[in-house]
Amino acid sequence: MVQASRDAAFVEFERVQKSYDGQTLVVKDLNLTIPKGEFLTMLGPSGSGKTTCLMMLAGFETATHGEIRLAGRNINDVPPHKRGIGMVFQNYALFPHMSVAENLAFPLEVRKMGQAEREAKVKRALDMVQMGKFANRRPAQLSGGQQQRIALARALVFEPELVLMDEPLGALDKQLREHMQFEIKHISDNLGITVVYVTHDQTEALTMSDRVAVFNDGRIQQLAPPDVLYEAPLNSFVAQFIGENNTLTGVVTAIDQGRCVVRLDSGDEIDAKPVNVSRVGDRTKVSIRPERVEFNKARLRSDAHTLRARVEEFIYMGDMFRTRLSVAGNDEFIIKSRNAPDQTRLQPGQEIEIGWLPEDCRALDAA
Repeated sequence: MVQASRDAAFVEFERVQKSYDGQTLVVKDLNLTIPKGEFLTMLGPSGSGKTTCLMMLAGFETATHGEIRLAGRNINDVPPHKRGIGMVFQNYALFPHMSVAENLAFPLEVRKMGQAEREAKVKRALDMVQMGKFANRRPAQLSGGQQQRIALARALVFEPELVLMDEPLGALDKQLREHMQFEIKHISDNLGITVVYVTHDQTEALTMSDRVAVFNDGRIQQLAPPDVLYEAPLNSFVAQFIGENNTLTGVVTAIDQGRCVVRLDSGDEIDAKPVNVSRVGDRTKVSIRPERVEFNKARLRSDAHTLRARVEEFIYMGDMFRTRLSVAGNDEFIIKSRNAPDQTRLQPGQEIEIGWLPEDCRALDAA
């Protein structure tokens, strides 16, 4: 697991646990270090513990065990309003009876800031999110995307070093959500702030983050930069949760020097990189990403594995083709191929041979 060094620690969770009923742990022995200026995303399905971790960092939940530190200071008993943390929620949480400018001025008033300084900071924050013309409007007069910009500006207006975001784009439509992803990332990079972001949207996590912590069952399954997470998942859960993934099940029949041989349940044998297997006889799920599979023999290296396949479905998706195949007993095997003049369009029922490189095939746990 990749972690920042202790010397660079800004946010730290040390052996943190959380239980709501005194019996079931929703967060289990969390150890996590976040350096200053990092954009870290906590990603996982509902109930995985990611939002609980964010709420403990914000101060809205109390850790059952362990220590949470901010800039080296234990904040377990520090109330939320004294932590100096900006917060952005999915539901915006704007005051409906206040104007946009008044919403942004509120956290500055709480901090006893003078009027001239308040006005300057409000203007700067609104300009940052390109909402300077909307200072006198009420939240109800704004679209969902505009309200989310104001919520972001309010979290940044008092210039916090740490901003927490809980599913902030969940209520927006796809196009606006994608636009806001880049905008939030650009703002955080320009300001140099630390961001801890919670989402269940894997594309959002991969697009925005310096590192992603994938949660399941109260634990971090893998913590890594987006490309490492996608290209080199450490277990079956991460492989299935991050992006689209093909799996074939079988048994390890040989293992040596970073390669293993897997006899698939269909009887075929393939080579793979042993990741979560250690000995002959281990059951395994072999993982291959759809874009790593090729059906054009001219593009395959001599050491590529090939298997027979039957085309079940061919879908035109504009910039690419998505082909569903029946391969070695798996009727949901997917190939993604770019839409190019030389790319073959396959037909349902067609028998073909597919292949991939051994290094693109990972033998993971069978769970």
